[in-house]
Amino acid sequence: MSVDTEKLNGLLGTVVNELGAAANAALVLIGDKLNLFQALGEAPAGLTVSELAERTGMHERYLREWISAQAASGFVTYDEATERFSLSPEQKAVFADEDSPVLMTGGFHSLAAVFANEPRLARAFQAGHGIGWGDHCNCLFCGTERFFKPGYKAHLVSEWLPALDGVVERLDRGIRVADVGCGHGASTAIMAEAFPNSEFIGFDFHEASVEEARAKTRGIPNVRFEVARAQDYLGREFGLVTIFDALHDMGDPVGAVSHIRRTLSEDGTLMVVEPMAGRRLSENLHPVGRVYYAFSTNICVPASLGQEIGAALGAQAGEERLGEVIQAGGFSTVRKAVATPFNIVLEARP
Repeated sequence: MSVDTEKLNGLLGTVVNELGAAANAALVLIGDKLNLFQALGEAPAGLTVSELAERTGMHERYLREWISAQAASGFVTYDEATERFSLSPEQKAVFADEDSPVLMTGGFHSLAAVFANEPRLARAFQAGHGIGWGDHCNCLFCGTERFFKPGYKAHLVSEWLPALDGVVERLDRGIRVADVGCGHGASTAIMAEAFPNSEFIGFDFHEASVEEARAKTRGIPNVRFEVARAQDYLGREFGLVTIFDALHDMGDPVGAVSHIRRTLSEDGTLMVVEPMAGRRLSENLHPVGRVYYAFSTNICVPASLGQEIGAALGAQAGEERLGEVIQAGGFSTVRKAVATPFNIVLEARP
């Protein structure tokens, strides 16, 4: 077969861009950890490298190379006339604003866990066994919270819960809510603070995450956390049960949904938030789909295969497959309540 030079050059350009992105990912993580992006965001007129070094207390030579990589990536703006670096409003929203709904730095924290786990994942490919959620380094759990929390803060109370039939009114009056697979408790805390008349219980099988959730939510009186699996957590007559970006990670999602059905009140609601995905592979071959497929290969599928049943739905299961799982677990109706470019929200009723 002859090589098409034009196609080859296009592919090489893509690969070079990918190599640069992968190499710079660790530098974005460092910039976030050392508050370098935040320092730039606090200087509207921008900073020279020496000014950034003085402001942050970091070594100037390292900073010059670091910030040059960010400028080449388009993550930082460089003014050649003044030799100053700055963040545009858009760059600040993505890299430096903790209240921004599009803050993306959490994903880079998770990448540290992905690369650290590569040898184990390669062995899992060969043997077919799973890799437990708790077998990853802690940066995965912190990164997961930081990646998903901005979206939850932006959409959960203002859009997702109101899209459910009558749920906000019941939360205002006061009901019991179970947040299953709660991780560090970001979703649980957001709901608890918004609805003080309701009681919120976060369940997760990862003990270290539950301990972190408890530490982060001290002072919120209507929330608590318990170590438990989705298939057998304790409690009954919950008016609302939520699962945020976790159903596809479960080894036995049907078993989990069946248990949720048994613990739900007859007029209760199950809300399932999952990554957005189309019905067919061809619909997911785009940048967001690539992120989800990559993290699913590294994290989600191994986590499910490491549990009983090992259904391995994957992060791109899609609305139809998720609906089948929920109905197999005993729910009579499932509907798409709302969707964003990153998430789909399903409402299920008994």
